[in-house]
Amino acid sequence: MLTGVAIWIDPPAWPAHGRLWSHVISDTSYEELHEFAARAGIPVRSFEGDHYDIPEERHTDAVLAGAVPTTQSDLARRLRDSGLRFRKRRGERPLGRYPQGLPAVPGPHVLDVVASPLEPPASSGAAVVLVTDGVHLLLVRDVSRPGWAPPGGKREHGESVRESAVREIFEETGLRLTADTLRPVGYERITIPVGHEVHPWDAGDNHIAVFSASIPLLRPPVAPRADDVTEARWATPTEARGLSGQQHWWLLVDHFLVGQGL
Repeated sequence: MLTGVAIWIDPPAWPAHGRLWSHVISDTSYEELHEFAARAGIPVRSFEGDHYDIPEERHTDAVLAGAVPTTQSDLARRLRDSGLRFRKRRGERPLGRYPQGLPAVPGPHVLDVVASPLEPPASSGAAVVLVTDGVHLLLVRDVSRPGWAPPGGKREHGESVRESAVREIFEETGLRLTADTLRPVGYERITIPVGHEVHPWDAGDNHIAVFSASIPLLRPPVAPRADDVTEARWATPTEARGLSGQQHWWLLVDHFLVGQGL
């Protein structure tokens, strides 16, 4: 068995979009994988949470750049044993993974950002809503969070995550929505090791559900009703990226905006 090798590639045998594809992984770290991808000229959009997809015609280039060929089963085993496998459901798209990626969590944790058309996990303890009028995105400034962000907050006892989202929208912006107008966009998954949980974050997986909602009026008036929200405003996608684009969770917002043609 080879030792000291971090980057592995399986044969081009996965059909998609009329081509065959290989997977490129690291069994050491995401940093190592991203460094290799940049060096080998593999585009960022090819990253799938725990591996890069590359087309058959790029297989030889990746090997020449340092990826070691192996079988599909061995690559899957190495990824599983490394602890770097990204858990996702069918139809979901991993957008990013960040150790200690959420400032609101004080201890060790991993933040996964996942785009998904599916209902969020049942364990979602909070909700965020991306509200658009077809041109602008609604943002708020909350005293408990740095900078600007889409409205949202923690689920209260007895609420569904959709009911939580509707309540938070009203409290933070004054807009009244109904639960059936919300569409799943994805979620943030914050995984905390046992022994490092801190209220309100539990050991294991914590989920923040992200929905979208489109309103028929162009930039209706908004004003916070909750004491912990200081401002609410509409922003163009360019303005919103400038205000919040440096945050890890912005990957999910940007994924949504691009899908909406904004």
